[in-house]
Amino acid sequence: MAKLLHQPREDAEFDFILGMSGVPILAYFTGTWPKAIEPCRAMDVVVSAVAEDYAGRLTAVRTDITRCPAATERYGVTGAPSYVLLKEGEVVAHGTGPMTISEVREFLDGHL
Repeated sequence: MAKLLHQPREDAEFDFILGMSGVPILAYFTGTWPKAIEPCRAMDVVVSAVAEDYAGRLTAVRTDITRCPAATERYGVTGAPSYVLLKEGEVVAHGTGPMTISEVREFLDGHL
């Protein structure tokens, strides 16, 4: 089974994944501070399920805000969980806060 949810450990790895993807990217930003941990863990399940549903049409990238500070700043992420949908390297949508699977699908379908 192909890896559906990438988890870069640093900005260079994040940028490498962006450069190698031939499909839109859902960059999903997480945090490790106390108020962010539970919502981000819940979103891990949601984003993983959506990544499986959109396999071949979307690359999902779980991005830790503290490990990828340049990507976090580049896309104006100020909280976690946050989502940035990229097509050909350009931001086409941005969202913040916990979402259900159907809300993430709606978010994606409106912009893919």
